[in-house]
Amino acid sequence: MQVQRVWSPVTGLESWTVLGDDDGPIQPIEAYLAYLTDIERSPNTIKAYAHDLKDYFTFLGQQGLDWREVRLEDLGEFVAWLRRPPGMREGNIALLPSVERSTTAPRRR
Repeated sequence: MQVQRVWSPVTGLESWTVLGDDDGPIQPIEAYLAYLTDIERSPNTIKAYAHDLKDYFTFLGQQGLDWREVRLEDLGEFVAWLRRPPGMREGNIALLPSVERSTTAPRRR
């Protein structure tokens, strides 16, 4: 998926869209971003929404979820996913289990 700048041939207004792997706009995202353009939101605001929605739909795709059937638990997992570095989101970096630091171990000098 990628975020792409677009201009309306009718109004000449700048906006943004999100293209899927088939290079076509992702329809639910397109409809919302078009709405933001219609109510004259700033192109920078629309760009920010486009990037956020790209991340959200990337997550949904990785989890095999349909955007119309998301549960509260899925949103919690999305927030945790967002906190990961980008390489970890894509599965390129392994996440090691964390070990809590012992409070009884002697300090190094």
